[in-house]
Amino acid sequence: MPPWYQDLLESVSQRIQLGRLSSTTAITRELISTNWTIGRLILDRQNSEGWGAKVIDRLAADLKTTFPGTRGFSPRNLKYMRSFAEAWPHLAIVQGLAQLPWYHHIALLEKLNDADTRLWYAAAAVEQGWSRDVLVHQIGTKLHERSGKAINNFKATLPPSDSDLAEQSFSDPYVFDFVAMTDRRNERELENQLVDHIQKFLLELGQGFAFVGRQVRLAIGDDEFFADLLFYHLKLRAYVVVELKATKFDPGYLGQLGMYMAAVDDLLAHTDDKPTIGLLLCKSKNDLVAEYALRTTAMPIGVSEWKAEIVDSLPEEFASTLPSISELEAELSGDISE
Repeated sequence: MPPWYQDLLESVSQRIQLGRLSSTTAITRELISTNWTIGRLILDRQNSEGWGAKVIDRLAADLKTTFPGTRGFSPRNLKYMRSFAEAWPHLAIVQGLAQLPWYHHIALLEKLNDADTRLWYAAAAVEQGWSRDVLVHQIGTKLHERSGKAINNFKATLPPSDSDLAEQSFSDPYVFDFVAMTDRRNERELENQLVDHIQKFLLELGQGFAFVGRQVRLAIGDDEFFADLLFYHLKLRAYVVVELKATKFDPGYLGQLGMYMAAVDDLLAHTDDKPTIGLLLCKSKNDLVAEYALRTTAMPIGVSEWKAEIVDSLPEEFASTLPSISELEAELSGDISE
């Protein structure tokens, strides 16, 4: 083949991939719109005629005969369509969320009753590109109650354009349901497990965080210090130093974290980077004490709790067969080398 052939192959391949992506998106939008319309027709006729579930069973059978080989018109799915139309009375809202696959919408219907909460998770799933499993996980950890809730001093230490985004980027508490703590409950053990599960940790931190390193060496004069975890936030354009504590919040922790942040600004940050932000993760905290302590520093810092717990998001019939939390902790703290 001539030397330009590889470039031709790559260009054609990229165009095919883009075309497939566009086709998939268009198909998804049309499917969601169709399902809503079918659900609306069923719901309106049921409200006006007052018939029961047997009509849906008959409708499913007749649609199977009319469209042989076509899936998606089972009685169960038709009922989901009816619930979908009932949950979202206005087609305009549905069209705004139409890029979410159908099974995402089913998860939203099954897991959430409140319309505002359902809309919050739907919008977040669209913005952050969550898979269905991630969506179910975030619902199970009640992310909407935690997002943007970290105690912080961002409004006093960052420009308005950055403070709002920084505030939205930090949660309280953080739920590390993948962490199995032993009785020692020390910071290094927590750090090890967070790094071992860095993908899940990044998911819990939220969109925009990129992992830079752990125990990052900071040489200050003749002394050296080590920051627990270092991230870079792609939207804030700033480094984020995460300091881990397995104890209750102590105002003295802010001084140590502030020094690390100043060192990162001088030693690692580029001239175009925004000021480094700190996130202090403690096992517990007194919110009022944390608010008072943050007033004493000009460094932008957020303070949050972290919790190591297993999220109960399994069906009841499966949950009853699982070991208890105490049994899991005993097993995980033992020898699991096999």
